[in-house]
Amino acid sequence: MTSHQTAQTMKPATAAKKLGVYLEATPAEFQEGVVSRTELNALQADPPQWLQELRRNGPHPRPVVAAKLGVSIAGLARGGVTEALTTEQIDALKQDNPEWLQKERATQADVRKEAVRIKEKNAQRAEESQDKRA
Repeated sequence: MTSHQTAQTMKPATAAKKLGVYLEATPAEFQEGVVSRTELNALQADPPQWLQELRRNGPHPRPVVAAKLGVSIAGLARGGVTEALTTEQIDALKQDNPEWLQKERATQADVRKEAVRIKEKNAQRAEESQDKRA
């Protein structure tokens, strides 16, 4: 009895997420088909023109928009940003620097500081625990 391996495939939404692009902005043939792991690797290694263009100019999905603005996805929602944005729109938001964006960036900075503090505290506890065992 021999077992043959089938190619691992994923839905277009999953592939778009892995590629960091907004699904609705991808070509119709990408949206309507399935993507194999091999095809995904090929798209990542040698992106076609449409993928390069989407990554450069958007529209970008919310996780990418949030990262480019330096805020969380929840912060985007609190700021009223619910749609995908282009690079031009993101740059305009950065330029305008509305109050909600300033607040969300400050919140994100506080979250990062707290994460560093907790990590250092845990490292110190682990070190003290090691010293007690020795």
